Amino acid sequence: MSGILYGVGLGPGDPELMTVKSSRLISDAKVIAYPSLAGGESFARSIAADLISPQAEEIVMDVPMTVERAPAQAAYDIGAKSIAARLDRGDDVICLCEGDPFFYGSFMYLYARLATDYQVIIVPGVTSITACAARAGMPLAARNERLTVLPGPLPAEELRARIEGAESVVIMKVGRHLPKIRAVIEQLGLTGQASYIERASLPDELVCPLAEAPEKAPYFSMIILTKGADPWL
Repeated sequence: MSGILYGVGLGPGDPELMTVKSSRLISDAKVIAYPSLAGGESFARSIAADLISPQAEEIVMDVPMTVERAPAQAAYDIGAKSIAARLDRGDDVICLCEGDPFFYGSFMYLYARLATDYQVIIVPGVTSITACAARAGMPLAARNERLTVLPGPLPAEELRARIEGAESVVIMKVGRHLPKIRAVIEQLGLTGQASYIERASLPDELVCPLAEAPEKAPYFSMIILTKGADPWL
């Protein structure tokens, strides 16, 4: 009988924000899989490091961070084959995913390759959005408000149009796109209503008004923007 593949959400980075279920599955795991930057360390593994048994078999998926999709897709092809081999021999596989597996999570690419042939169970995790909102002290939505989530790589004109039509906005994947995003928000006259958060829940996190944000931002950074005064009252 085939093993079960678990896509386990780890939360935004603080190990204490992992769910009890995620912690239990990782602690009991005989086979662990996780992505890493090609040639570098795995942020996902670092979150769960204290829970992984020294006897656990580890499948490392080296995923290139490039604009072109083909290299990353090839890495997921290789990772899926390695995971399938362990499932075929009857072992469960615990796949680690930063944040939540189905919210901009890399696990969804493995799910697409394996869910047809194997049982897959998703264990949700605390998202970076909720972690950043908590750290910034900014409620995201109330009553009938709409929450709009935008990726930072969008073109400036599309960002502008979507922000104009939104009530509460989260902009993810800020990184090298910070100057463009900052300019759009400034043009809309909304800088004073935006907060900047990077590396939420980690020891080196930074939370500040967007006007005080640094010139350069890491990949794990976010902007939260709410329109109007105290929209949650």
